[in-house]
Amino acid sequence: MALLVNRTDKNVLKQRLKEETVLRKTISFYRYVTIPDPQSIRDELFKTWSSLNCFGRVYIAHEGINAQMSVPEDQWETFVIYLNTFSYFKAVPIKFAVDGNGKSFYKLIIKVREKIVSDGIIDPDFDPSNTGAYLNAKEFNEAMQDKDTIVVDMRNHYESEVGRFEGAFCPDADTFREELPQVIEHLKGKEDKKILMYCTGGIRCEKASAYFKYKGFKDVNHLQGGIIQYAKEVKEQQLDSKFVGVNFVFDERVGERITDDVISNCHQCEQPCDTHVNCKNDDCHLLFIQCAACAEKMNGCCTPECVHVASLPIEEQRALRKGRMKNGPECLAVYKSRLRPKLAESRLLSGKK
Repeated sequence: MALLVNRTDKNVLKQRLKEETVLRKTISFYRYVTIPDPQSIRDELFKTWSSLNCFGRVYIAHEGINAQMSVPEDQWETFVIYLNTFSYFKAVPIKFAVDGNGKSFYKLIIKVREKIVSDGIIDPDFDPSNTGAYLNAKEFNEAMQDKDTIVVDMRNHYESEVGRFEGAFCPDADTFREELPQVIEHLKGKEDKKILMYCTGGIRCEKASAYFKYKGFKDVNHLQGGIIQYAKEVKEQQLDSKFVGVNFVFDERVGERITDDVISNCHQCEQPCDTHVNCKNDDCHLLFIQCAACAEKMNGCCTPECVHVASLPIEEQRALRKGRMKNGPECLAVYKSRLRPKLAESRLLSGKK
């Protein structure tokens, strides 16, 4: 029986990807569809996609599939034909990355989950198939011109921080499940207004639009194909891009530049910057915005504490991670949350973790 998980060290896989000469397509697709046995489908997909040298992150649940992938160009036709052999995924709309960079994933991960998007909704009367109206890029732009229209960003705070639609309400939330009640509360009393919502590829908005309708909103619309498709249509049709900045993506690229606007700042020096990085301390990996100067000064870390830990020999780092007590005085784990401007400095001065 074929090995149905990857066991190779990630550093080895990343080096292989770096040295690889194969041309790849970075794609994403999703579909809400009832899958009776997601585990068996997961195993079938893993075996075949592994043989095609596909990489990516895929979630499968009884409610459907959510996939972001890197597919070798010479296997593209085979990939599409195979995908269409499943009735669940036949003719599923596929979106292509804006920048065309195929080096987006270094291994294949396919997981069975309770939901393809964690939403926190447990109401048995909610029907996720009763979605709002789809709008293409031109229609979305036109709808934004109405001063009574409300534009809502259905992504996390770190996504909207580096790129967003002009005038959009951006929830200060870490997860989609946090956003839904936040947005409902924010729009309380505006149930008759025209609502426009958007997200990265459309999957979160599709469910959110149905939830908004369920909660009594009358005119709910969402951007078809999300920001990824919007950027493609704007370019092809030479439209004015109402989205400014970078489209955050959940792969090795971290972001796709849509416009040249830089609308965020380095979290350590507050200079204009929209480069997301993960802290180099393996015990942290906090996602934050860091400019080139701070990256050099802080050795790619988020706090002086992490700079110290990351500078230790690897065996010592591992020993610290293994032996530390979570709340004890010897704990060297950093604060696992958001890094705001100059928070690293204030945290060090206050002695807080």
